[in-house]
Amino acid sequence: MKGLTIQRQVHFGRGRNSRKVIHEGPPPEAPPTPAGRVPRISKLMALALRFDRLIKDGEITNQAELARLGHVSRARVTQIMNLLLLAPDIQEEILFLPRTQGGRDPIREIMVRPIAAVLDWRKQRRMWSKLRADRQVEVASYG
Repeated sequence: MKGLTIQRQVHFGRGRNSRKVIHEGPPPEAPPTPAGRVPRISKLMALALRFDRLIKDGEITNQAELARLGHVSRARVTQIMNLLLLAPDIQEEILFLPRTQGGRDPIREIMVRPIAAVLDWRKQRRMWSKLRADRQVEVASYG
């Protein structure tokens, strides 16, 4: 009696709880990587939101502990956390700024600090609009 051979094309993926699972057929095509890079101010805004969540959830006691864990000064953590003082719509626009295709980012964190220092969100919005216009940065509209 001869042996029986069955051939199938399979690929490995992730299932529940990150367990490896076998799927039939060829692997799905990976989505194309967008051109350019995420602006640093967008990364810092996301970091500020993450830091805030860690403190609120009690995983980190305060900003001083964040500074120790991140090997940065407390002043730098404060600068990053001050991005949370921006109006929520400005925070969202910063998170979704267009990718930088080359050279320096058009909007940098140091440019946003004076806006975050203003307590009135209406004034912040005017300052933000002026900064975007001066730096010729379009933001995606949502909703």
